[in-house]
Amino acid sequence: MDKIYIHGLRVFAYHGVNPEEKEKGQPFELDVTLSADLSRPGETDDLRDTVNYSKVTKCVLRTMQTGKDDLIERAAARVAEAVLAQFPVQEVTVLLKKPRAPIAADFDYVAVEITRSREGKR
Repeated sequence: MDKIYIHGLRVFAYHGVNPEEKEKGQPFELDVTLSADLSRPGETDDLRDTVNYSKVTKCVLRTMQTGKDDLIERAAARVAEAVLAQFPVQEVTVLLKKPRAPIAADFDYVAVEITRSREGKR
């Protein structure tokens, strides 16, 4: 299966277990990998024949900015569900990074990675 990658997508959102995370918000970063058959757009060079990654990006941002999930697991699942519902992809992998998680340690980020497909959850 062919792949489309959207890496390093940054968004400010309001997800977290602690009340201040839902009040003040914080930055998140996503890597989204889409699996789809890209043979037709490879032949036609027509945007209508492919997955429009600009529209996918808007969907991801809108989904992240809608709602206030306690867990990044849920936020990532909602992103994957929205992409599968709106775009002709067979599978989507979402890596959701939370660089400012309230952890008393020096770290780059905490993250979850989920993969969802039309055939079912993995």
